[in-house]
Amino acid sequence: MTAPPLARLAPVTLAEAIDRAALQSRVDRKYVIAVDELPQLLDQLTPYARVLDIDGERTFRYESVYFDTPCLASYHCAAYRRRRRFKVRTRTYLDSAQCWLEVKISGARGRITKHRLPYLTEDRRTVRSGRGFVNEVLDRESILSNLAARPFEPTLVTSYRRSTLLLPATASRVTIDTGLSWQDGDRALRLPDIAVVETKTSSAPSLVDRILWQRGTRPVRISKYATGLAALRLDLPDVPWRRTLRRHFRANPHSALPELTVPTRSEQEASCA
Repeated sequence: MTAPPLARLAPVTLAEAIDRAALQSRVDRKYVIAVDELPQLLDQLTPYARVLDIDGERTFRYESVYFDTPCLASYHCAAYRRRRRFKVRTRTYLDSAQCWLEVKISGARGRITKHRLPYLTEDRRTVRSGRGFVNEVLDRESILSNLAARPFEPTLVTSYRRSTLLLPATASRVTIDTGLSWQDGDRALRLPDIAVVETKTSSAPSLVDRILWQRGTRPVRISKYATGLAALRLDLPDVPWRRTLRRHFRANPHSALPELTVPTRSEQEASCA
């Protein structure tokens, strides 16, 4: 992302952004666009948006470690579009060394609820010290009661750079992620030419949604965890993200992966029982 478009936006502090648009319960809409399209989008937003600015920096490094059961219960709940779905991850803000353990719940009509616990950076590759928190959230949200007895293991690591915009008129937020990469053991995927733009609103579409719609850009199904894991493990069911995978993840011949053993459909569905 080039610096001048972000530099032209008025700044907002972290405290003000949280106070005006925390949106822990929200509706998310996600878009995939070329990195080259970002300057034009940001220029259109200059009169209306403010950008998160911390000590003069406006783009920040993130790392997320996603955890799942050995049979990938979280992944399969998303793949088979269960009504109630969940993700467990640690999110580390690498520039400030702050870390959170997070449980995200996807419910009816696309509403997302996020639960967070401050976490030690050195523990970000395990949920051991936060397992009680994870169990309590999943139980409170009535998510798969039998998960309490299953281990959660680190499954996928994602990293990217993020800029966050505040739209004061509607108290909504927009995140722009670039430099996207995924790591699953010795398998890795990098997509330097795309950006993921995500709007986070209470319900109604934001100005950014409307600008993108006017340009013919529509929301896509993409999950940094599920779509990334599907791109790296070709044996997994991928129907919800197949179009996104085909257009943005598998178009690069350098991302070709070795053929893997494909489990039966009954084995896949059993993993989310």
